[in-house]
Amino acid sequence: MPAQLSVNLNAVAMLRNRRDLPWPSVTGLGRIALVNGAHGLTVHPRPDQRHIRFSDLPGIRALIDDEFPNAEFNIEGYPTDEFLELVEANQPEQVTLVPDDPSQATSDHGWDFQGKGNFLRAVVQRLKKNGARVSLFCDPDASRTALEAAKATGADRVEFYTGPYGGTYDDPVRAAEELKRLETAGKIATELGLGINAGHDLTVENLPGLARAIPGLLEVSIGHGLIADAIEHGMAETVRRFVKACG
Repeated sequence: MPAQLSVNLNAVAMLRNRRDLPWPSVTGLGRIALVNGAHGLTVHPRPDQRHIRFSDLPGIRALIDDEFPNAEFNIEGYPTDEFLELVEANQPEQVTLVPDDPSQATSDHGWDFQGKGNFLRAVVQRLKKNGARVSLFCDPDASRTALEAAKATGADRVEFYTGPYGGTYDDPVRAAEELKRLETAGKIATELGLGINAGHDLTVENLPGLARAIPGLLEVSIGHGLIADAIEHGMAETVRRFVKACG
């Protein structure tokens, strides 16, 4: 089965926040994405609310519940108490835990599963008691030991950080090297029974290579590249192009 596409709406919210106006509409563009084949919507509400605002979450939840009951809501973030309360109030189908410092511009590394194992285990248990699937952000060269530690937290999936692969857009030799790392880590994750998601700097051009390298890829979460293309092609056509690129 092709990987499913979850559209990250953070860049839409960031553009909206440049003015104290309700457009572009986060839920409106989310609706267009779902109508045109996206399987879900992703947000990463950071503490400073510089893009997605906490107040956006109920509207996205309602959009999915009322109009797209087969779609999924994925909320990403570092598991502070405030974040966990937001999650519990908005009941996403999936929660993706990332090891972000609040000052980071974007997620750029995976968890230290061995060093943070006990911390993550408690958070994962709390989230799963509330019915969420849990995915953990993971480095693309994660070792078997690291992935075993990820599995031991009780998480359902890992999301491979594909930033290094996305950064090879003008270097096919490096792209092949990065894909090999992802392929190796993906095989280990599959052997351990972990589902595999991926995200960061994915594009229509590099998605097919990723799908070939990780045949069991379940979901990709894409924001920046997709919204950049939407400026040129429109949201509907862009989502259709990305769905096709997923396989």
